[in-house]
Amino acid sequence: MNTTTRKIIALFGAIGLAAGFAASAHAETHWQQAHPRRTEVNDRLALQHARVNEKVDSGRMTPQQGRQIKQEDHQVRQEERDMASQNGGHITKQEQRTLNQQENGISNQIRSE
Repeated sequence: MNTTTRKIIALFGAIGLAAGFAASAHAETHWQQAHPRRTEVNDRLALQHARVNEKVDSGRMTPQQGRQIKQEDHQVRQEERDMASQNGGHITKQEQRTLNQQENGISNQIRSE
């Protein structure tokens, strides 16, 4: 194999590797595709959890306040799981709206603390 052939093979290999990384970075998992409402609810809960951690770490919220808000988040997550278990692993649009309203209240608590 000559040098030009090796360079071409290396170039195609690099392009294929880069395309694979790009595709995997933007690809949703099968679960996320099958349960988009649950994914949205759970992603929001995770974001709120991170916001609480940031406020506690910066001293803008006491650890006790953080625990209380995380407990409320945990209750919403449990409610989401209970709803999904009654509907073949999915939540309805109305259930998603209900959970989002609860999360809005928790988000307002995080903002005001």
